[in-house]
Amino acid sequence: MSINYIKGDATAPTHSGNKIIVHICNDIGGWGKGFVMAISKRWKEPELQYRAWYKSQENFDLGQVQFVQVEENLWVANLIGQHKINKDEHGNPPIRYEAVLEGLQKVGVFAKAQNASVHMPRIGCGLAGGTWDQIEPLIIASLDEKANSVWVYDF
Repeated sequence: MSINYIKGDATAPTHSGNKIIVHICNDIGGWGKGFVMAISKRWKEPELQYRAWYKSQENFDLGQVQFVQVEENLWVANLIGQHKINKDEHGNPPIRYEAVLEGLQKVGVFAKAQNASVHMPRIGCGLAGGTWDQIEPLIIASLDEKANSVWVYDF
């Protein structure tokens, strides 16, 4: 599988058929900076369901994913791949690569079941502090042969 890179808005995938938009969430219930703002501009449900999920604390852990259907053939995947929102006491960024991999594997299973393409910005590389050279192999490893295609958007 190869990743398709495209300039555009990851909240407006143009690919036909079923689609999943993946983004990284933190494990403290915070929603208000970064790519989530673009999601919230288009749909209210992903934020509402994320906040309810956090409040319930039911399976709200690193590596978990919540799939929120926002249109007939479009889901937003709230993937918990970030621990807190600031660097830890050792200077490590909030990104948790193992959690991202675990969540992407769940996205792969869901994508295969829905025969869906997967769309995302360069997840984990903004506020979460990750690097693309570490994220890209996780995408390939987890979505290979599961998603019918993977699209990464540079705004």
